[in-house]
Amino acid sequence: MRALVWNGVNDLAVADVAEPTIINPRDVLLRVVLTTTCGSDLHFIDGYLPGMRAGDVFGHEFMGEVVATGSEVSRVRIGDRVVVPSFISCGRCWYCTHEMPSLCDTTNPNAAVQQPLLGYPSGGIYGYTHPFGGYAGSHAQYVRVPFGDVNCFTVPDGVSDTQALFASDAAPTAWTGADFCDISPGDVVAVFGAGAVGLMAAAAARLMGAERVVVVDRLPERLALAREHLGAETIDYSSTDSVQEALRETTGGRGPDSVIEAVGMEGHGTGVQQVVDRVKQAVRVETDRATPLREAVLACRKGGVVSVLGVYGLTDSFPMGVVTNKGLTVRSAQQHGQRYVPRLLEHLQRGELDTSWLATHHMPLEDAVHGYQIFKDKQDGCLRAVFHP
Repeated sequence: MRALVWNGVNDLAVADVAEPTIINPRDVLLRVVLTTTCGSDLHFIDGYLPGMRAGDVFGHEFMGEVVATGSEVSRVRIGDRVVVPSFISCGRCWYCTHEMPSLCDTTNPNAAVQQPLLGYPSGGIYGYTHPFGGYAGSHAQYVRVPFGDVNCFTVPDGVSDTQALFASDAAPTAWTGADFCDISPGDVVAVFGAGAVGLMAAAAARLMGAERVVVVDRLPERLALAREHLGAETIDYSSTDSVQEALRETTGGRGPDSVIEAVGMEGHGTGVQQVVDRVKQAVRVETDRATPLREAVLACRKGGVVSVLGVYGLTDSFPMGVVTNKGLTVRSAQQHGQRYVPRLLEHLQRGELDTSWLATHHMPLEDAVHGYQIFKDKQDGCLRAVFHP
C-alpha cells in the first residue's frame, strides 16, 4: 500500500509499505478515508522530538471504513464509518476507567524507553515516534486500530467525513483544554494560537458557556476565521505593543479568567526573548521557543487557569514565580479523546459545531509531501491539509 513515510529530519516521501494485518483478536483494520496534518508532527519533522525511524508511517488524525475485525471485536462491524482518537486506549486500566485515556498504562509497548524521561509512560499514539509506541500512522491506505471496540466511534448520519475527521484529534484536544478551564457563565477566555486546535478551543469555550473568547495570533487569515466562524474577538500580537496590556484593557483591567495555550514548542514571538529562544533551540540547549506559554502565564488574571495544549519538551525561562504569586492553576494533557468524541459527534450532528472549514486544502495522498510543506510554511492560507488515500 502507499503511505507517507519518514526518511530523516525534514525528509518525507510517499512510498510502498506492507499492509497492516490483524495481530490481536481485539484489532480492527480501517481503510483510511481521510487523514490530516497536525502541528505536533512538525516537532519531529524539524528534529526536536527524537524517535522516528526510516520507513515509519506518519499521521495520527483520521477517519475511515472498517474492513476487518478481530475475533473478539463485538461493537464495531465491517462497513462501519468510524473516527478514531489519536491516543490509543485499552479501556480497562486505571487511567482509562478514570477518563484519562492518553495516560493509558497498557498501549505503549515501548514504555521502558519513555519512562526515564517522564517518570511514568503515556499511552501509545499512531505515527508519533517509537517512545510513544512505534505504531504505524494514518497517512496510508490502511491502518490497524488496537482495541477496536474502545477506540472506534461510529460516525452518525448527517455528519460528513470531513467533519468527523477533526473529531479525531484537533477537536478533542481543544475540548480537553477548554474543560480544564472550568468555565462559568460570564467568563472571558483567551486562546493563544489560531491553528486548528486553537480555533476549536475557542469553539469549545463558547459551547461551554464563556461569555467572550479572545483569540491571539499573527496570521490575518487565521484571525479572520476566528471572527467569521466563531464570533471571537481577536488580537494580532505582531501589531500590538503588549498582548498583556491589550487583554487587560479588554477585560476592565483584570485579565482573562482562563488562557488556553495552543501553540507549542515552535512558537513565534517578538522581542529579545524570541531571539534568545531561537539561538538556544538552534544549538539544542533547549527544545522550545516558549514565548506563547510565558505570555499565557503573564496574561491570565490572578487566581485563573492556564490550560496548556501545545506540545513542549525542555522549556527554559519558565516564570514559575508568576504562577505562584498570582495563584494560577496550570493544567495540561494530551487529548482524552475517548472521553469527548461522543459529545463532539452529538454537537456536529445537531449543527452546534462545524469543523469542516478547518480543511483548507484537500489532496491525494501522493501529494502529501507538498501538503506538509505548505502546512509547515503556512503558505496559501493553509490551516490543515487533508489527504485522500
